[in-house]
Amino acid sequence: MVDTLGLLLGVMVTAADTGDRAAAQVLPAQVADAHDRLALVWADGGYTGSLVEYCLANLALVLAIVKRSDDVRGFVVLPKRWIVERLFAHLMRTRRLARDYERRTTRAEAMIYWSMILLMTRRLTRSRPQPA
Repeated sequence: MVDTLGLLLGVMVTAADTGDRAAAQVLPAQVADAHDRLALVWADGGYTGSLVEYCLANLALVLAIVKRSDDVRGFVVLPKRWIVERLFAHLMRTRRLARDYERRTTRAEAMIYWSMILLMTRRLTRSRPQPA
């Protein structure tokens, strides 16, 4: 999960035989506990179903599904979805995350956190033009 700036709020890596919908109830609960002001979550169309009701009833989170239009063919930038896609692009710049080298999910999560630390420190130390 990321915020609107594309900064990581939480990550959960699962085994390949675990579906995203099955694992999706754990991560929002962890992030909602850590970030009490969180009220709205945008999700991909693959998370429709009982997760929307679960987030509203148990976590007091509004889960808004960003759906792709059936009329559109080819690549289309979807609102708010580009934020996560940009994060994936930043993560893939870290060579270790470009392939699945890790045997344990906890180590893969640690590598994602490490990559985000690099990204955030670069953003903090980026030189900005000084006003004249």
